[in-house]
Amino acid sequence: MNIKLKAISITKSYRAGHRSISVLNGVNLELAEGELACILGPNGCGKTTLLKILSGLEKPTTGQIQMDGQEIDLTDPHRPRMGVVFQEPRLLPWKTVLDNISLVLKPMIADATQRKEIARNYLKLVQLGDFENYYPNKLSGGMQQRVAIARALAIEPDILLMDEPFGALDAQNRRIMQRELQQLWRQVGKTILFITHNLEEALTLGTQVVMMSARPSVIREIFHLGPHTDRQKLQEALDQMITEEVNRQQFMPPSQVGGER
Repeated sequence: MNIKLKAISITKSYRAGHRSISVLNGVNLELAEGELACILGPNGCGKTTLLKILSGLEKPTTGQIQMDGQEIDLTDPHRPRMGVVFQEPRLLPWKTVLDNISLVLKPMIADATQRKEIARNYLKLVQLGDFENYYPNKLSGGMQQRVAIARALAIEPDILLMDEPFGALDAQNRRIMQRELQQLWRQVGKTILFITHNLEEALTLGTQVVMMSARPSVIREIFHLGPHTDRQKLQEALDQMITEEVNRQQFMPPSQVGGER
């Protein structure tokens, strides 16, 4: 099994006045190549902070990130590519769907025609080939997220990081997007790290479910899912863990209390 991504003893603290708020407290995580891993945990436990560190948007206080066995320098502009999809699509409203995707290719590809051709291919991949000239406000929430996924994949990332990308969708569209993501994952074979607070979503999507503790967070347990996994029993066990962590978070000392991270 080839380990694609490895987080080693990641810690993260923030200053809040005279206090130091510890968010991550020695997180260790391994992702195998081609895996779809779901990170689950109570709100505010540091899931998004971990994703930002993995993507290079934030630096860890201490710790190391490795890709394919090599340490990543998060300040290196030529480091391995990370595609990121957030809960909000973050599309530029004054640009068409096609231009939103081709724009991220500009630093890598000088030829505008080539950029647009690549963007078209990824729009077709997410079943939006007929919508290239639409503006974001003419698309549904689910369609906008498909554009965001196409944009993240267009740079041909080593890993796709997704931060509750379907959290703002209604239940029906969320289920549709979950199915489409599974199909896309099988088709492109990318390693995906998917953050969610929804237990059912994690069990639906994941080949691996990573349970984070309440803040300051560590990895409490990792579950590997296969065709013979008893998902009902696993759901009951995870539900109990989440309840325990939420209760623990409610009684954390003031030095660990802070806003959502």
